[in-house]
Amino acid sequence: MHAPARRQSRLRVVLVSVVLLAGGAAPATEVSLIGLFPGKAVVTVDGGPPRTLSVGAQVNGVKLLATERDSATFEIDGKRETLGMGQFLGATAANARKSVTLSADGRGHFITQGAINGGSIGLLVDTGATLLVLSANDATRLGIPWRQGERMTANTANGTALFYRVMLNTVRVGDMVINNIEAGVQESGLPDGMALLGMSFLNRTDMQRSGQTMVLTQRF
Repeated sequence: MHAPARRQSRLRVVLVSVVLLAGGAAPATEVSLIGLFPGKAVVTVDGGPPRTLSVGAQVNGVKLLATERDSATFEIDGKRETLGMGQFLGATAANARKSVTLSADGRGHFITQGAINGGSIGLLVDTGATLLVLSANDATRLGIPWRQGERMTANTANGTALFYRVMLNTVRVGDMVINNIEAGVQESGLPDGMALLGMSFLNRTDMQRSGQTMVLTQRF
């Protein structure tokens, strides 16, 4: 074989090796736990639509191993991982994170104007609420088919309340837009035009409070 031919052959081998190495460097799977039921978990994988998994089932290499009251254990990329409700596992770039600064009103409440599924609504930060909660009238106005949700009861400051568990496409606060938020639609007891911004949203942010100021920074 002539020298130029040998060099070209070696070059082709090197190029093939580079391509194979690049193809093997797949990014880590990104998983969000957005819902929990006995023996089942609702997840998003790599930014896809919500999927409900039963124990033992898997989607896109993510297998549900067990569920607890507020967490679920998965096998992800061959590793055992436990995620809390609303927790995210992945490698989102830090410089893509957005934040919003809220100021307390005269009663110490943090209230802001936001949007649910693109429709404007007031939001009251409520760390005591498990879910984001809105009134039936607001849900109807925002085009949410809430009567199709799971019917449940919850203990509130005003006693037992009936609500429907639903999934919101988007919730916006300031520049933050978070997808696939679990929520409750309450038939009575909530004022129209004001939703409770509960932990199903807040768990997907980093919260920092200093006096009368609260900063929410999007985690994923």
